[in-house]
Amino acid sequence: MKFTEESIDLPLVHKGKVRNIYDLGQNYLIVATDRISAFDHIIPTIIPNKGKILHKLSMFWFDFVKDIIPNHIITGDFSNFPVSLQRYVYLKDRSMIVRKAKRIDIECIVRGYLAGSGWKEYQKLQTVCGIKLSKDLKESSKITEPIFTPSSKEEGGKHDENISFEETVRRIGIKTAENLKNISLALYKKVSEYAISKGIILADTKLEFGFYDDKLILIDEIFTPDSSRFWDMSVYQEGKSQDSLDKQYVRDYLENIKWDKTSPAPTLPKDVVDKTFAKYISAYEKLTGRHF
Repeated sequence: MKFTEESIDLPLVHKGKVRNIYDLGQNYLIVATDRISAFDHIIPTIIPNKGKILHKLSMFWFDFVKDIIPNHIITGDFSNFPVSLQRYVYLKDRSMIVRKAKRIDIECIVRGYLAGSGWKEYQKLQTVCGIKLSKDLKESSKITEPIFTPSSKEEGGKHDENISFEETVRRIGIKTAENLKNISLALYKKVSEYAISKGIILADTKLEFGFYDDKLILIDEIFTPDSSRFWDMSVYQEGKSQDSLDKQYVRDYLENIKWDKTSPAPTLPKDVVDKTFAKYISAYEKLTGRHF
């Protein structure tokens, strides 16, 4: 029998845009599916095997940054899963068993370069999420020092919204807010410096945290093409949008066909699916030095 996502007979706690979370009693099972999202919408077309790339890259980074902060992972090795789960072959190379952390409802975004919504705001106000920047920056410019720009973590299809650091403090307290900021910047610094050594620019990234046994830990996925902007350093050129090794290719396609971002998301043509997958593989292989 060929097992699929739909055949997993476990209590489904949460079905996100990309990942599913199942209840294992004391722990959670997080499964990276092949879904892809853009502009807070799930695209009806899957990117085959994309979930495996997300999983493998996250596992690589969780190990890489474990000296900065502990994480929620118990195991991501399918051979170490309980026998009751090993019958679900679909889970292999795309799932991890994790501790049940209490999620902090703040998305921790670090920006090192001017792109996306940050660039749009800068053009109008010379700010990004209210943070004043120098007046001489261009699209894709490197920001003098990486900036921490948190956003709210919304559910039920609502759009995440940029919030100030002051609002973050109001929601979660000064100690936790400062810890999130300092750790997020430290993680970005370590990973971006490593990425540069591999010929990849980490333009920005999104991180999530939680509490386990009253200690702050790193959760969700980290530094993947779904949660980060990766640019090929060899063709990087300030003053224009970049040929990203991430899902920006999908966003650009949807912008080009003038999708209104409110009606149901359109399907993706095969060439967009293939090119997106190739970008994800390229990011994975360049960053890890491993073949997919």
